[in-house]
Amino acid sequence: MNQQASALVTAADISRLAGVTRATVSNWRRRHPDFPAPAGGTDTSPTYDVDAVRAWLSARGQLPDDTPADELRTALRTHPDDGRLALHLLPALLAAARLDRRKREALAELRDDALLRWARSAMADEADDIPGIGGPAYSADVAGPLRALVRCVVMDGAEAARDVLAERLLEDTGGTGTYRTPRPLADLMARLLTDSTGGFPASVLDPACGTGSLLAAAASAGATELRGQDVLATQAAQAAVGLRLSAPEAAVTVREGDSLRADAFKGLTADAVLCNPPYGVREWGHEELAYDQRWAYGVPPKGEPELAWVQHCLAHLAPRGRAVLLMPPAVAERTAGRRIRAQLVRDGALRAVISLPQGAATPLHIGLHLWVLERPDPQAEAPGTVLLVDAATSENRDLDWAAIDDTVLSAWRPFLADRDGFTGAPGIAGAVPITDLLNEAVDLTPARHIRTASRQTLRPALLARQASELYDQLHQAARDLTGLSSEGDWPPADDRPRDWRTATVADLLRGGALSLLRTAPGSRRTRSGQPLPQPEPELGGRPTLTATDVMKNRPASGTAADLSTGVALPLIQANDVLLTEMLRVGRGATARVVEPGETGCFLGPHLLLFRPDQRRLDPWFLAGFLSAEQNVNAAATGTSMIRVDPRRLRVPLLPLAEQQRYGSAFRRLHELRTAAHRADQAAEDVTRLLSTGLTGGALLPHGHGSA
Repeated sequence: MNQQASALVTAADISRLAGVTRATVSNWRRRHPDFPAPAGGTDTSPTYDVDAVRAWLSARGQLPDDTPADELRTALRTHPDDGRLALHLLPALLAAARLDRRKREALAELRDDALLRWARSAMADEADDIPGIGGPAYSADVAGPLRALVRCVVMDGAEAARDVLAERLLEDTGGTGTYRTPRPLADLMARLLTDSTGGFPASVLDPACGTGSLLAAAASAGATELRGQDVLATQAAQAAVGLRLSAPEAAVTVREGDSLRADAFKGLTADAVLCNPPYGVREWGHEELAYDQRWAYGVPPKGEPELAWVQHCLAHLAPRGRAVLLMPPAVAERTAGRRIRAQLVRDGALRAVISLPQGAATPLHIGLHLWVLERPDPQAEAPGTVLLVDAATSENRDLDWAAIDDTVLSAWRPFLADRDGFTGAPGIAGAVPITDLLNEAVDLTPARHIRTASRQTLRPALLARQASELYDQLHQAARDLTGLSSEGDWPPADDRPRDWRTATVADLLRGGALSLLRTAPGSRRTRSGQPLPQPEPELGGRPTLTATDVMKNRPASGTAADLSTGVALPLIQANDVLLTEMLRVGRGATARVVEPGETGCFLGPHLLLFRPDQRRLDPWFLAGFLSAEQNVNAAATGTSMIRVDPRRLRVPLLPLAEQQRYGSAFRRLHELRTAAHRADQAAEDVTRLLSTGLTGGALLPHGHGSA
């Protein structure tokens, strides 16, 4: 019997293997003649022998210890049918995740034949609920990858194992016009479903669910019935498994198929719909669906597939049910769609259009729109206005999701509570009368209606007073920044950077030097749909510190809706160290020590809390090294959703006195960063207000007479 060929890995695999960026791997290939030669692939996408790569990395000291996730990747690469195997391992992943830790650990120690029998039983039990799973049962040659999967679930968790399978499945998915919705955007879309009393719809449908990111956000917000459909079996399967892992109390139904041509939920009425429909797909079934009953607002032209998705979503809503869709900006203005847009506005089905900055979601070069729709109630009077919000302002140029959320929700919530009395925010948001929209073009682009403030809404004396107050804030922020930036003497180390012995967080946890706490996202109902017990009144009054609060270094802004119920809720204590678990696009993790006013708050989801033994670890020293870029990159897992594996983070082993010197330096850097942010925000606030006042005629330039 011939020995099995060594696995082939891509440059992306090598970067994960070595804990470096893909750019570093590219540099190695160019600068080191002894870097392994390609063993397959193409000129533009070569693959390499994994054993040769490991030997090269080991010789250079660049090969970290293999994690269970790395072992699973290698086991998949070694298998000749790795793409199909990754899909067929999903039932085993779900079954293993449902076992308690003791049973999972025992499972990893079974003989191959017993492990395969368990896996075949798991596939039989789970296959009906996971789209695209079929074909022959597990054969003998999958015992190795199967064991690696179970070990990954035991050591790194089910989500880490799912991310590894998702990496492999993504390689087999061609361009389809569909893209994963980033988690911050998915969370914002879900928040737009919350009613004026804070209630969240129980049943949510996503007819183009992809891998389930929008439904996962809905589950975190409180939805208990999740339904999704996707045209790609691999994405539908991942959604079914991912939702059962992240929302075990919810009722999950995911189907494979084209929702427009073959609606798996025909006749279903849901409380709400979230959808990021396929982008730019012209062959959506225009001819065969010309007489479909869903087109209540007009037959969508062939070049307007997004308006077909809009009407499909509305058809699945109960009266006054709400839908939020992510749309290309051209849908708001294209000539071919103006009649359908007009009818949506006239009937009160379109409630808001929100423009987002470029980079909020793929395609990154386009500023996408959110459309908020409601199924009109035939017994109610049609609304007279549509909310338009321009969140693509200069203050959001760095994709500051906290600022984007604040811009959108500070307009949507007051509008929802009092649609007739909503006054808007000059240059940002306004309730536009439908008569102003029902012109020949029916252009719904927010910036064209509300970016230039109406002169009637501006109050000159009030703007002048606000400008003076903002100038005072800017001057104070500038003084603070100048004082903190005066210390520039940072002496160099010796000829070479210092080299420390380090320990992983896992080692420190075992040694009792620190403890690790976290909480799960909120979930308000059981699978049966019954409300879960809410926190006790005296506990419910405590604020929740969220991941966004930590990134923005602002006071706790979360509520009980952000918390899980029925579980122990961690409370923040003095000298705790906070680290954001999810990585922001283009930025690393954020870590800091809690502020005095944050003690006693609940710990929000997606935050890691490290509680050091201060006799052994200085808190600011710990915060500085935990958030180091190279440290976080080496401990990051996942591709579609990148999170920090805290146990893999490393901390130098230094005497406490030396830790305190480093801690003092890290604290100064944190204060400098915070002061710079305050100064930047103050400058943005004052320039925006002054620009609005000058262009709206409410303020005069310096030196201009008042007469």
